[in-house]
Amino acid sequence: MIQTPYYLIDKARLLPNMEKIARLRERSGAKALLALKCFSTWPAFDFMRDYMDGTTSSSLYELKLGAEKFGKETHGYSVGWADHEIDEAVSHADKLIFNSLGQLDRFGAKATGIATGLRLNPRFSTSGFDLADPARPFSRLGEWDMDRLESALDRITGVMIHYNCENRDFDLFSDQLTRIEAEFGTFLKRLDWVSLGGGIHFTGDDYPLDKLADRLKAFSDAMGVQVYLEPGEASITGSTTLEVSVLDIIDTKSEDRGKKVAIVDSSIEAHMLDLLIYRETAKLPQNGTHAYQIAGKTCLAGDIFGDALFDKPLEIGDKISIQDAAGYTMVKKNWFNGVQMPSIALRELDGSITIARSFGYPDFVAALG
Repeated sequence: MIQTPYYLIDKARLLPNMEKIARLRERSGAKALLALKCFSTWPAFDFMRDYMDGTTSSSLYELKLGAEKFGKETHGYSVGWADHEIDEAVSHADKLIFNSLGQLDRFGAKATGIATGLRLNPRFSTSGFDLADPARPFSRLGEWDMDRLESALDRITGVMIHYNCENRDFDLFSDQLTRIEAEFGTFLKRLDWVSLGGGIHFTGDDYPLDKLADRLKAFSDAMGVQVYLEPGEASITGSTTLEVSVLDIIDTKSEDRGKKVAIVDSSIEAHMLDLLIYRETAKLPQNGTHAYQIAGKTCLAGDIFGDALFDKPLEIGDKISIQDAAGYTMVKKNWFNGVQMPSIALRELDGSITIARSFGYPDFVAALG
């Protein structure tokens, strides 16, 4: 029995995502790079490598991790490369992408010998969250002025356009790609490659994958470019759970108001921080008539995973599986309140479970000094 809490990556649930990515690559000709900002748990890379073309990163450390642990094609992007890291970044990257013309002016000569690109901001996106909207007012994320883009044409071979966020709507994606073709097509036709970023939820149930593949191929043919996608959530959606145990049950009911609260040995603040940032609830069991609020064990009053329904009353020691716990979780986990950091486990295709990494007091101490 593995001690909770732990993240459980189930390869049998990861495999369908990988197979859809492979099918999309084959039909469209697009290449797929794992977005490490979303998921960088490298013990799973050996399994994912056969289905994807490489990795894309948002920092020097992610870039090094992709090069060392995943291999294959390695794209390096950063909102701001620093003087002390640019040479090392170049040494690990197959393509280096600059966020601004200023960064290209400053460091472009350093990247001689590898492909270089710019981030292009189309000034629209599918994000429903201002916090994550790259097209928000005064956005610092990429260039959009055609004169500035044209001035860089002799120094870049491609662009990265990241404007989707959990976009499940193929028609919306296609319409916005048409807009990109209309507004930037003349420029794009003079490039070798275009990355359309991540945020396209094409591994979701009932997504028209073949339509997406055909649309990407049509774009690639019309622009004469190699298309890249950067799936993060799409790569690992539905593959992983956060396994926790009930430590205490508190009844807050007063007459007909209130609810029962089950405190677990985990924390949304420390172990699923992205949900707290975006004010979303975790994917909890919803089967039965016994209602509980599932809460973390930190002193933060709002450390609450959400409300759940069970087919029988909970007892101390019961295990709860929190679904879809891979994306933007392990990359953001922290030591708030000194709460035990979840181990990372993998369930193999034969059903066996191995512990890839566990954390203890020495890791807590090392993280703080």
